[in-house]
Order: sequence, then structure tokens, then C-alpha cells
Amino acid sequence: MSTTSEKTGGQLLVDALKIHGAKRVFCVPGESYLPVLDALYGARHDIELVVCRHESGASNMAEAHGKMTGEPGICMVTRGPGATNASIGVHTAFQDSTPMILFIGQVGSDFVEREAFQEMDYRRMFGEMAKWVAQIDRADRMHEYISHAYHVATSGRPGPVVLALPEDMLSSMATSAPLSHYQRVAAAPTPESLATVQTMISTGKRPLAILGGSGWDRASSDNMLSWAKANDIPLAASFRCQDLIDNNSPNYVGHVGIGIAGYLGDMVRQADPLIVIGPRLGEMTTGGYTLIKAPKPDQRMIHVHAGAEELGRVYQADLLINSGMQEFARALAALPTLSDRPWAELLKAGRKGYENELQPSATSATLDLALVVQQLQSKVGNDAIVTNGAGNYTGWVHRYWRYGGFRTQLAPTSGAMGYGLPAAISAKLEHPDRHVICFAGDGCFQMISQEMATASQYGTNILVLIVNNGMYGTIRMHQERDYPMRVWGTALNNPDFAAIARAHGGHGETVKTTAEFMPALERALASNKPAIIDLIVDPEEITTRTTITKIRQQSTLGHRS
Repeated sequence: MSTTSEKTGGQLLVDALKIHGAKRVFCVPGESYLPVLDALYGARHDIELVVCRHESGASNMAEAHGKMTGEPGICMVTRGPGATNASIGVHTAFQDSTPMILFIGQVGSDFVEREAFQEMDYRRMFGEMAKWVAQIDRADRMHEYISHAYHVATSGRPGPVVLALPEDMLSSMATSAPLSHYQRVAAAPTPESLATVQTMISTGKRPLAILGGSGWDRASSDNMLSWAKANDIPLAASFRCQDLIDNNSPNYVGHVGIGIAGYLGDMVRQADPLIVIGPRLGEMTTGGYTLIKAPKPDQRMIHVHAGAEELGRVYQADLLINSGMQEFARALAALPTLSDRPWAELLKAGRKGYENELQPSATSATLDLALVVQQLQSKVGNDAIVTNGAGNYTGWVHRYWRYGGFRTQLAPTSGAMGYGLPAAISAKLEHPDRHVICFAGDGCFQMISQEMATASQYGTNILVLIVNNGMYGTIRMHQERDYPMRVWGTALNNPDFAAIARAHGGHGETVKTTAEFMPALERALASNKPAIIDLIVDPEEITTRTTITKIRQQSTLGHRS
């Protein structure tokens, strides 16, 4: 690209995005960054512009893109309300360690510090939820800022970057020498640390590896599985990272998440050593910091993480290794196979425990969600991409869906509702040839339902399954535990979700029994349109393991005692 002819700040920004490989931008348009939109028109054959209905949808689509590809998801919104709406995606990107860049139109420099129309200080607003927040005040430094943003977002522990764009800067003319494509920077394990890993495992009796976090690619997942198979190591997944290993592999033993199965909880507590590769070990994976005690675990523990600042932050493990996942998995797979592996029976027992968990629990419900999940998978296969937001309904997906391997799951470890639908749209744009399935609760879906219009506009024929129990289920569950028989503020009067699909040019179905599901699924898939199947479920079935009645009985007894 020319370094001599002057261009607007907006054109320089789009030039930089092209250099760094951006192929898609998610946005809600705003007058504060019109020069960028005009430059994107000029680059329309190189960069796809996806116009969303709400900034939270745009930021969640960008986050899902970053999670799926490892390349920063790009989101553009206008100042003030646009930025505040987009903050949910930034928070998810931060907690999920996902590379993402949010560009925000800003008031002109001649209006700054006057509380002008929609003016905000984004350094203060996003300072606690982004890796770097800055404002580009000079167009001639555009390439410098964008290059730095890409490097920050992808290096070490990945995460979001926020850049504010003053309106007058975007329309000003400047030259800016373009830089080359960014390079991902990651630490690697030392020979000494790898030798210690070998020693700790060979002297242990019950090794268990928990995989999670971000920064993985297909090769690192394959390397990890190769190492585990060679050494009979059981592999578990941290909260909502179930797709890092093919769940059909004999080394996969389950999901260390909310409502962990008893056999797997025992494996974590009794592990020797516990090999944690990637996760931060947050509240959801540790059962509220009880499965693994803080600050000093009962288990001998190896903790591998891409961010040096995270190591030792909560847990003082016996061995701390600062390394990228790709670098560590490659080094691990190259180690000699351990000759003595007395834990082979442990692996078999763990795998049997996982397979037992796949058997649906007894239920009197007219619509059995466990069977719905299993029947769906039998139809769409292991290569389907499954997305979800937050809520008790996700328990059925996490327990009964067998994720087929790398990037078949998109779900927020931040616990954000409304994530599943925009994530599904983003996934279908990236992989139009694959089935993309979104699971959503009735409350979860209604936080973002307007993005069905985006799905229709861009021809993303996703399938949305709405688990409709007429309430905010997770909150209701806690309410029943803590304040039995005092239900208030958690009920929902819902619209006709199938009609919403049809209103957006899609296909809609309503299902009330298990027997109705497969015919409805066949019609939805055959429609070749964005589709919704509204699953009317019994509110009594609050989780895969208990009911509202049982919770009330236990809560009432507890209050009486």
C-alpha cells in the first residue's frame, strides 16, 4: 500500500485491518465513525460488514469469532449508548481470554471534556475489562495503534482491546507507513520445567489433566490427545471448554463445570498430580474454590497458563509454567512415553463414569430434554457447532452432548445470557457448510432475539432450540433454595417463539412432547432457513439432577432445622 498519498483516518484504519487479516467486521452503524463506514464500502470485496440490530449482538458476534478462529474479532459501535451496549461482549472476551478489538466512535477533539453529546471517557469505562484501552488522536499514528492492538489482543493471555476514534481524526488527512501482519507472542516451557512435569507424573498414582482457557488450535488439541493416549492420562475439560478434546476419545472423562458429576469430583480431589493446562481455575471450574482449595491445594498440582500474571494469583501450585497452549502441547507430545503407568485402571474408571453420565436420568416429563439433545446429535453429527448462553437449560447440553473436537462449542465462561444466538450467527458466517445449533433459554433468547433479523439478512440458516419453561430458571432455583415458597420476580409470560421465526422470514416449530421433536427437527433442517424450535418444557425439571419439588422439600427442612 502507498505510503505517500494522503488518506483519511478512516481509510488508514481499514487499510490496517486488511494488513492484519481481518475478513469480517460486526457493527451497529453510527454517525461518529462514518469515515470508517465509507472506507469499508471501498473495501467491501475484502472485508465483510455484518450489520447487527444491537451492539451487544455485535460485540458477542465478534467475541465468538475470536474464540472460534484465534484471530481478533472486530466490532465497531458508536459512542455513549453504543459503547455501553457493547460492553457485555468485552466483559465476556476478558473473562474468556478471547482476542477481540472494539472500535468506538468518539466526539471530536474540539468537544472533548465538555460532556458533549454521548461523550464518555473510555479509558475509565473499560479500564477493568480490557487488556488495553486507548484513543487514537492522530491519524498518522493509525498503523502503530492498530498493530499494537492486534499484538496485545493475541499475545500472552489473549483478551479484548478497546480503541476510541475521535470523529475529526477519522476525517483528517494523513500518511501512515503501513506495518506488516501482527505476530502472536507466547512463552514456551523450559526443558527444566518439562523434566519436572515428567517426574511429578511418574511419581504420582492418580494423574488427571484439566484442559481449558484460550489460545488453543487444532494442532495443540491433537498434540494433547496424542500425549494423553501414549501415557494413559485422563483428560477433563474446564467449564465450557468441552470441545478441546473429542468427547468420543477414551481419554476424555468429563466436564469440570457446574453440577459436576460425583465420580469426576472425586477424581479432581484425589488427583496426584493435578495437571491444569490453560484454565485460570475460576469459581465455576473449582466448585466455588472447594474442589481445589485456595491458596494451597491439597493435591500436588502443575499449573500451565499463558499469562504470567495469573500464575500464583489464586493457587500456589507445586509447579508453575508460563506457556502458550500451542507451545506447551507441542513440547508435551514430544516427551518420551512414561514406561510405568499404574493408573491405567483409573482412566478406564473415569471413562466409564463419563459414559454412565450420558444415560438420561429417569423423568416423568412429557418432553425429555436429554433425549432431545441425543436425538439432535444423531441427526446433525459430531461436526456441528453448538452455542449457548447462560441458564440452567445449559446443563442438559453440557451433560448429554458429545462435542466432536476443536471448536464445536461456543459458550461464555463469563456466564452471559444472550450469547448463544449471536455466537451461532458468527459461527455460521465462518462455517456456512456446517450445522450450527443454538440452545437458548426463554429468558436468554429474549435478551437478544432481534438478531434473528441479522440471521435472516445474511442467510445464516442456524437452528435455535429455545428451552421454554416460563421463568428465569437459574434464579428460580436459587430462590427456591434460599426463600422456599416465596416465588417473586422470576416468572415470564412469553411470546410465540415460532411466530417470531416466521416474522423474520424463517421457519418456526412448537414442540410439547418428545415424540414431536424429531419430525419438527426434520422440517426445520429441510426449510433451509433460520429456524426456531420452541421446546415447551415442564418447569418442575429445573436441572438434570433435581426438581423444584425436591429443592423445596430440602429447603423447607433446612429452614425448620
